[in-house]
Amino acid sequence: MSLRIALLGLLDAKGPASGYDLAKAFERSLNHVWQAGHTQIYPELVKMADDGLVEVESEGARGRKIYAITREGTAWLHEWLVGHDPSTVVRSEAALKAFLLTLLGPGEAIEVVTQIKAHAQARLTGLECLGTPASEAFTGRFALDLGRRQAQAMIDWANATLATLEGRRVPGASQGA
Repeated sequence: MSLRIALLGLLDAKGPASGYDLAKAFERSLNHVWQAGHTQIYPELVKMADDGLVEVESEGARGRKIYAITREGTAWLHEWLVGHDPSTVVRSEAALKAFLLTLLGPGEAIEVVTQIKAHAQARLTGLECLGTPASEAFTGRFALDLGRRQAQAMIDWANATLATLEGRRVPGASQGA
């Protein structure tokens, strides 16, 4: 369902586009919040056309199709935006590792948390490299802010967890494998 919403949102915000253009738009923007590749995007566009949410506006060389959102697609997107209760449950391997962290010795736990922190720092750096949106109308500006805050929250958690783990280390004791 969310891939469909993301594609409708891109078409509504950016205008008509080919599957290739939409895949590139994912790589540049939405990939930070929702991942999808060519093998997912093209079949979904066909389904969306069958459902009347998009239409093929034109067809070019080598069968390249330019899709545009329909009125029904715009209405469906709007209804989802204002009427859908979003899930806030996230499947996160970092959170799963945090849950199971006590199964490790302190030394290994510190290594795991340090790794999680490094990944969060790299994500934050990548998001910060995107800069500040030049326009108030920038479609992804709120998602960009959310992503930055989530990465910073992960870094803050890692710092607090490392402080706790390092505080309970016993000098001379085995620090894990």
